[in-house]
Amino acid sequence: MQDSFDVTTIIFALLAAFVVWKLRSILGTRSGSEKPPSNPFLNRTPDAPRNGAGDPSNVITLPGAAPAYAGGVAADWTQRWKDFAEPGSKAWAGLDSIAAADSSFAIHPFINGAKSAYEMIITAFAAGNRDVLEHLLAKDVYDSFNAALVEREKRGAKVETTFVSIDKATIDDAELLGGSAQITLRFAAKIITATRDQSGTVIEGSPEKVVEINDVWTFARDLGSRDPNWKLIATGPGN
Repeated sequence: MQDSFDVTTIIFALLAAFVVWKLRSILGTRSGSEKPPSNPFLNRTPDAPRNGAGDPSNVITLPGAAPAYAGGVAADWTQRWKDFAEPGSKAWAGLDSIAAADSSFAIHPFINGAKSAYEMIITAFAAGNRDVLEHLLAKDVYDSFNAALVEREKRGAKVETTFVSIDKATIDDAELLGGSAQITLRFAAKIITATRDQSGTVIEGSPEKVVEINDVWTFARDLGSRDPNWKLIATGPGN
């Protein structure tokens, strides 16, 4: 009876050790030397098509040549921005200039990165996460956000924000200024947000109501820099 008890105990101990090891391998641990916030604009699919082209292929595209779809069928280069800007518009011409100056620019990864950055910035501001904000904002924009955080902290207010969805992200403008690529997007999103005072009373918003927000944000990147990250350089209402 004693031997059976000992064997069972050992088996459960081994199972518990395995579960702990598995959780640590999946969730990781915080050592105080974690990596900085991830770059939402980083293209993590190295074979993704560039400059708005279609599916990748083994065809090597020469500089200035139209990109090709899989199978070697040439893409319609005149339609490369059609889902994001009006043909003949300033934004269209700006995207052309950015793509000409930066062969690594790809429109779909940029749009996805901008949407991720939009959500990250809004939730980081609500949580007072300065590390994320500093990573994604230009210095003057960060200073403005930080001043608002300082004022909020002085009042003892706390913001609770849940991101529901980004319903739309369209390009409003694009241009190449010197060596800086700048793209302005118009966002339409839904969030749940509420601000509480020191006593926990809701003084603004609602913890249960979904609200629509509209913003116009401009992201920029120094094309001469090895840093692939775009930073928020301007914000404004989308109404």
